[in-house]
Amino acid sequence: MTDYTGDYIGARTEGEWRMPPGLRRPLFYYSRRPWVSFGNPIPLFEHLHETFGPIAHYRFLGNLIVFVNDPAFVQEILVNQVGSFRKERTLQRMKILLGEGLITSDDPIHIRQRRIAAPAFHRQRIGNYASEIVESAQSTRDRWSDGVEFDASAAMMDLSLRIVARTLFDTEVTPEVLSVADEVNTIMGLYNFLVAFPKLESVLHWPIPGVVKFRKSRAKLDAIVAKMIASRRALSRENLESRNDLLSMLVLSKDEAGDGDTAGMTDEQLRDETLTIFLAGYETVANALAWTWYLLSQNPDATQKMEDEVDAVLGDRAATLDDYPQLRYTEMVFAEAMRLYPPAWAMGRLSTEAVTLGDYHFPPRTHFFFSQYVLQRSPEWWDEPLAFRPERHELENKTTRPRFAYFPFGGGRRQCIGESFAWMEGVLSLATIAQRWRLHFIERFPVVPQAKITLRPKFPMMMRPELRVR
Repeated sequence: MTDYTGDYIGARTEGEWRMPPGLRRPLFYYSRRPWVSFGNPIPLFEHLHETFGPIAHYRFLGNLIVFVNDPAFVQEILVNQVGSFRKERTLQRMKILLGEGLITSDDPIHIRQRRIAAPAFHRQRIGNYASEIVESAQSTRDRWSDGVEFDASAAMMDLSLRIVARTLFDTEVTPEVLSVADEVNTIMGLYNFLVAFPKLESVLHWPIPGVVKFRKSRAKLDAIVAKMIASRRALSRENLESRNDLLSMLVLSKDEAGDGDTAGMTDEQLRDETLTIFLAGYETVANALAWTWYLLSQNPDATQKMEDEVDAVLGDRAATLDDYPQLRYTEMVFAEAMRLYPPAWAMGRLSTEAVTLGDYHFPPRTHFFFSQYVLQRSPEWWDEPLAFRPERHELENKTTRPRFAYFPFGGGRRQCIGESFAWMEGVLSLATIAQRWRLHFIERFPVVPQAKITLRPKFPMMMRPELRVR
C-alpha cells in the first residue's frame, strides 16, 4: 500500500526522520471508531496491521508510537539493536508494584539481577519441582465430579496458585498465600487505570479511590512478603540449602560475576523478585491452561490425540520428570494454545537513540509496540491462522518460520527466565488432568480475551467434566 486518503497517510519524510504509513490524526480523534478501545489496544493493533502491513505509526498524548508486526523488525528491537532500547512506559509504570524485578528493571540492574537469580532457574533445579506440579494437578482433578460444571479459568488459577505456593514458598495454600493472590487480583483489576493515569508516581499519596485501593493492596503485599523473607533470613545456610523452594534459592544466591562482588540480594531486591515470580508464575500459566482447555473442547481430534499419547506414556500411574520429554504432542497442544492466546500478549520498547528499521528512521524516545497476539495470528506466517493445529509445532515446521513469528516468552537477553518451568508446568498439568477427565465447554458466557497484564478470559469459562473410561 502506498496511497492513503482521509484518515490515513503514506510513508513520508519528516526532517531527518523517515516515517512509515499510519494515522493522520492523534489517536483520540478516532475514539469512536470500533478499533479504538483505550482499555484494550488489540483491536487497534489488528487494524493497523490489516490497513498498513508490517509497520505503522500513530500519535497518542504527544508521543510517537510505532506498531511493528514483522518478525524481522521484532528481532531488530529485541536482539540486533537491543542496546538502543529500554522498557517503555507501560512496564516502567509497573515498577510501582514490582519495583526493580526482572520484568521491569533496565540494564545494568537487570543484568546483575538475572545473573543472581539464574541458579534458582537452572533446568536441573526446576526439574525437582515435577512431583509438586503433578501432585497439585492430581489434587485439582480429584475435586471434580462427573457432569458437575465448573469454571475452568478459576480452577486453573487455583491449580497455579498451589504450584507457585509449593515451588516458590515451600508451603501449601495458606491464608498468607491466599492474601498474596487476592491482592494481586485486586491490582490486576486496576491495571488499565494505573497505566493510563498521568504522572501516577507523583500522586500515590493522594486520596483518589483507585490509588487508595492500590496503595492498600501494595502495603498488604509488602508486609506478607517481608515476613516470608525474614523467616528465610533467620535460617542457617545449612537449613536454607536443605530446602527446595525458589525463595530460599534466591536468598542463597550470590553475584558470581568474577569482579570480586559476590553480594546477594537485599531484602528490597528479594521482595521485588518474589512478587515478580509470583505474578509471572501464577497468572501466565493459569491463563494459558484455561485457554488450552477451551481450544481442546473445540477440537475433539486434537483432544483424542493428546489422550492417546497420555495413555501410552502414563497409563494410570502418576507422571514423573522422565515422562516430560515423551509427552511431545501434549507440549504441541500447549504451544498452539499459546500461539492463539498468548498470556504475554504484547511487548514494548522505548528507543534511547535514533534507530533504523528497514527503510524507516526514527528519533530517540519513539515508542515501539509489537503484539504476540497479532503476529502469531498473521496469515503472512501462519496458514489458516485461526485454526487450532498442534502439528505446527513439530520440529520440521518450526524451522521453516522466522524466529519471532512465535515468541510467547519474549526473546533476546530478556527472554523469560522461567520459560522452562512454565513449559514443564503446563505439559505435566495437562497430562495429569487428561488421564481422568475430558472437558466440554458450556456456552453460558461469551469467550472474550481481556488484555490486562496477561491475557485473561473476561468471563467464566464453564466446563462440564466427563470421566474418561479406558
